[in-house]
Amino acid sequence: MSAPAQELVPADVHEHVLAEAERIKAWGEAAERFSRDEVNQPTINNWLEAMGLDNPRFSAGEAPPSMAQVWTMYGLGGKPSDQDPLHSMMRVLTDAGFTAVLGTNCDQSYDRYLQVGERLRVTTALDSVVGPKATGMGVGYFVTSRNTWYVEHEDGSSEQVATMLFRVLKFVPRKKDS
Repeated sequence: MSAPAQELVPADVHEHVLAEAERIKAWGEAAERFSRDEVNQPTINNWLEAMGLDNPRFSAGEAPPSMAQVWTMYGLGGKPSDQDPLHSMMRVLTDAGFTAVLGTNCDQSYDRYLQVGERLRVTTALDSVVGPKATGMGVGYFVTSRNTWYVEHEDGSSEQVATMLFRVLKFVPRKKDS
C-alpha cells in the first residue's frame, strides 16, 4: 500500500475494503431483475411531459433512449437483493466507517431505441473501487458500478440495449472547523 493511503485510512481497513471489492467484482453481472412493465406509451407520454419534451418520434411507439433506467427502477417499495454488487460494496464501506455518500457522475450509452411492448431486464456489476482519496467532502473511496439493460426476445435470446456507469463517493465526512 502506498504511503498516502496509509496516512488517510488505517492499513487493515484499506486492505479489507479492497479485498471485499475484489470478492464482489468476481460476481460479475449480478442482481438480475426484470422490468415490472413492458415499454408502454402511457409511461413514455408521462416521461416526455415531465421532461418538457415534445418529439413526435416518441409518440409512435419508440421510447427515448434515456428512459432505459425507468423501466427497471425498484419503485417505492422495492429493495435491492443481497447480491446487488453496488449495494453490497456500499454496505462494506458503511461498516468500515464511510457513512456519507455523494453521487459524482453517470455515463450512459444506448445501443438502440426501445420499442413499445419490449420487456427489459437489468444486471449490475461492480466496475471499480478507487481510493482512498482526500476530497473536499472528506476521505473516501470512489465506487463505480455498471448496469446493463437487455431486451428479452420471444425465442429466449437477449439483446443488450443500454449500459450505465454510475460513480459515487463513499466517504467519512470532513470535520468542520469550529
